[in-house]
Amino acid sequence: MKNPNGYGSVVKLSGNRRRPYAVRKTIGFNEKGHPIYKFLAYTETRREGLLILAKYNSAPYSIADMNITTAGIFERYMTAQSERLSNAQKGSLNAAFRHCSDVAQTPYAKLNSLMIQAVIDACPRGASTKASIKNLFRHLDRFAMEMNIITRERCLMVTVPPTPDSTRRPFTSEEIAILWANAGEDWVDTVLIFIYTGMRLSELLSVKRGDVDERQRIITGGVKTAAGRNRVIPIHSAIFPLVSARLENGGVYLLSLPEAKDAPCSKSHYYSEWGKLMARFNMNHTPHECRHTFRSLLDSAGANKCCIDLIMGHKSKDVGERVYTHKTVEELKAAVEMIEVSGALVTK
Repeated sequence: MKNPNGYGSVVKLSGNRRRPYAVRKTIGFNEKGHPIYKFLAYTETRREGLLILAKYNSAPYSIADMNITTAGIFERYMTAQSERLSNAQKGSLNAAFRHCSDVAQTPYAKLNSLMIQAVIDACPRGASTKASIKNLFRHLDRFAMEMNIITRERCLMVTVPPTPDSTRRPFTSEEIAILWANAGEDWVDTVLIFIYTGMRLSELLSVKRGDVDERQRIITGGVKTAAGRNRVIPIHSAIFPLVSARLENGGVYLLSLPEAKDAPCSKSHYYSEWGKLMARFNMNHTPHECRHTFRSLLDSAGANKCCIDLIMGHKSKDVGERVYTHKTVEELKAAVEMIEVSGALVTK
């Protein structure tokens, strides 16, 4: 049956060719009235060519785009989404792509779920990294669909191992009591500030003097996500003297070093001091476990879940809470004060 006018055709070329069928469309005529063809692809079978022609007619695409590699579409996606992605998201996507070298030069249109699964299975890292790789291809699939390169998400058929139970261990009440008993010693105060603010290490190290409002007893800061950035973090009355003492040192940053008051404390330096404290008090924790401790303390105290999410910088999973619930600074401060502290110098 003859194709409709302008639909295009699949013709067999002469000679001994590996892909003898040409998929073409007429895009005009020369001065002699002969058709000018645009060749879309070359295929091994007529059926394959007809499928390509049907796909093109349903959603015309760029021939150059059809040949774009996985690396090429990744670069194009990162450029197109540069303004929308946070630095943390960019870092996560770039880290995931580093494990995709086996398919980096494969045309994205020819990529399939089995090839993506093989990349994930071959990754030597843990479940979170493998989940990040799947998330990367979810982004790329949707971007490729917008460009009419593919018609469905291939990553939907891909599986990743379940996330193992968290190995994070909150500080025990006995360990916290030991810290309070030694709160006047170097760097112990920073562990307590961590525990009662729930900040990430990068967040606390980046807090400047101007981010601390001593009158309202709040810190404005946070990184990583939209929900986490520039959030209000109440200063528990128990650690307020510790924060004030830090500010009296006159440094630009809350954790400024005496020898470099205009520069933030580096992560490497802090980890070094942290290791000394853990060894001295016979404890085995990471700085991030302070954040887990804070959330556990809030939960045990019966704090409002929405308040906890706001203070921690987490996006609430409940749409109603996320859209309709608004908490005042006083409510957030009240939630933090629900945590009972013994052995600390509390100033009201």
